[in-house]
Amino acid sequence: MERILVIGAAGQIGSELTLALRKIYGNDNVFATDLRMGPKELIDSGPYYVLDVMDDKRLIHFVIRHRITQIYHLAAVLSGNAEKLPLQAWHINMQSMLNILDLAKEVEDLKKIFWPSSIAVFGPSTPPYQTPQNTVMEPTTVYGISKLAGERWCEYYNLKFGVDVRSIRYPGLISYKTEAGGGTTDYAVEIFYEAVRNGAYECFLREDTELPMMFMDDAISATINLMEAPAEKVKIHSSYNLEGISFTPAQLVAEIRKHMPELAVTYKPDFRQAIADSWPKSIDGSVAREHWGMEVKYDLARMTELMLREIKSKYGK
Repeated sequence: MERILVIGAAGQIGSELTLALRKIYGNDNVFATDLRMGPKELIDSGPYYVLDVMDDKRLIHFVIRHRITQIYHLAAVLSGNAEKLPLQAWHINMQSMLNILDLAKEVEDLKKIFWPSSIAVFGPSTPPYQTPQNTVMEPTTVYGISKLAGERWCEYYNLKFGVDVRSIRYPGLISYKTEAGGGTTDYAVEIFYEAVRNGAYECFLREDTELPMMFMDDAISATINLMEAPAEKVKIHSSYNLEGISFTPAQLVAEIRKHMPELAVTYKPDFRQAIADSWPKSIDGSVAREHWGMEVKYDLARMTELMLREIKSKYGK
């Protein structure tokens, strides 16, 4: 029986991934943890603990006590926030990950690790369109530098110690269940909420800034599919490219206005514009499709319709 630990369960990915895992493995077998108490749905549906992944002694005690067999390590300081506190972000992102990898090396029952990478590993010298799996990677942000270093550590622990660590380079993720959390692609979440609440949005990126994105349901499905794939199909232990949908703020606004013609949008680029300019515009995910069958079900139109419907429902509109 699998016993799964989700670290960072109260975040954008973790809150939805935890519930999806509980449907598959049973509520009592998926342990949600974070630095703070999480959403009521997570607490009510299964075990939830306040746990600091930086506390390696408490972490190993927790893993052994609960006989954990898989860890999804999602806790991190994201791109926008990391630029404000670069050394602190580097320390948290790297040390927390190394704590997990060392655990996997030492604890016999712990069989699989998931650690998320990001399109932030790429930089201005990376081919911007259909960025291939293997390419130039020269990130210019502390978040991207930590993710690139993390990819190398993942592969190292796999090669040297046999740790079965699996990873995805997430594009920008869009969800109606959790609001934005400090990332450069978060305008694509904020705009839906502000459209419903206020009918207006001030975007922190230029209207022509094209970035790779993905609806959360597709990202959750890809994550679980990768972790459930037979070991022989997982041939990359640094991180897999994940191909979603690419669009600009202007294209997203046009799609939203099909449902809300009155939406008013202004553009006031901030420091995140330089981050976005250093990232790819589209991603080639063919290797993930070939190795373990990655699929994308949501395009821009379908995602927009669902986002607006669900957020309006939240606010009784």
